[in-house]
Amino acid sequence: MASSALELLGFSLSLLGLIGTVIATLLPHWWRTAHVGTSIVTAVSYTKGLWMECAWHSTGLFQCQSHRSQLALPPDLRAARAMMVMSCSLSALACGVAALGTRCTRCADGTRAKASGAVSAGAVFVVAGLLCLVPVSWSTNEVVTDFYSPVLPAGMRYEPGQALYLGFASALLTVLGGALLCRCRGDGEHFQPGSLRTVPSSRPPAAYKGNHPSSLTSASHGGYRLSDYVCCFA
Repeated sequence: MASSALELLGFSLSLLGLIGTVIATLLPHWWRTAHVGTSIVTAVSYTKGLWMECAWHSTGLFQCQSHRSQLALPPDLRAARAMMVMSCSLSALACGVAALGTRCTRCADGTRAKASGAVSAGAVFVVAGLLCLVPVSWSTNEVVTDFYSPVLPAGMRYEPGQALYLGFASALLTVLGGALLCRCRGDGEHFQPGSLRTVPSSRPPAAYKGNHPSSLTSASHGGYRLSDYVCCFA
């Protein structure tokens, strides 16, 4: 019962991590303009994401423009795109596998795939969380390094946006949920493939109480013949 509850908790955390990873991938708030200097009132505020750039005007106008050329993007941005998409894809795949492998579902019940489904899903969730954590940490380090660089002017400095914080939280939830799925399956009882088989009794058949001796070809109650117990001596 406790193992089933841990499986359900791990699946729920991983599902929340998947939702947060998808939102963080799509949001254009990975980098935002840092308001530094004597005047914090600016006419335009910029935000950047993996797929588009947006501008907030002081008049309330909001404009976004997607990246037109894929090959003209920086290598780190293309790598971040690929890793975030892979993280979302692996998490979605792990959700399907977890639906088959958890004890709270009856899909593929009593099969060999049922026993290893939760462990496989947990491992995939952990990999997906790490794939999300790498570009988020990489982008945060780049933003912080550029912010404290004395070469860049104050108007060209950025700070971490809301999508990076959401990415950190989503990656941790995904890794934690996957670890719980692996842990609870390792501590719980394993599913037995196929149906249970009754092992015939190995006791020798009891002697009949009648006056007639029992025949060697007569069958015992356990399904064995008496001839099976006859040994040859030299």
